[in-house]
This record gives sequence, structure tokens and C-alpha cells, in this order.
Amino acid sequence: MHNRIAVLRAERGVSRRRLADALGVHYQTVGYLERGEYNPSLHLALRLAKYFEVPVEVVFSTEPFPRIGG
Repeated sequence: MHNRIAVLRAERGVSRRRLADALGVHYQTVGYLERGEYNPSLHLALRLAKYFEVPVEVVFSTEPFPRIGG
């Protein structure tokens, strides 16, 4: 699974710890998610999308996201 969590965090100036606190997970979990070492539950994926106020498809994809400016 591919994700844009790091991009979304950077765009909004949100630290891993702040995002983790908002989601009720350990900050290392956010790192694991960003690196693709852990796939979230549906519940966590939906909470991430809600936090960033975007559809879940903006955060996660089964296909690689296209490069921006490439």
C-alpha cells in the first residue's frame, strides 16, 4: 500500500508526534505508516483522512502515486 502521509504532514506543518497524538497512536506508528512498514486498519485509515480533511483515496492507494513535478 502506498500513502501520502509524509507529504500531507509537511504541507500542513504537522509533526509525527502531533499527528500520533491526534490519532491516539504512538508516534513511531506514524513513521511505520509513512515508510510502508505497516498497513493501517480501515478505522485508522479513515481517521487519517478525516484529520487531513481529504478523501481516503488522497492518503492511500494500492498503486504508486504519480511524482509531482517529475
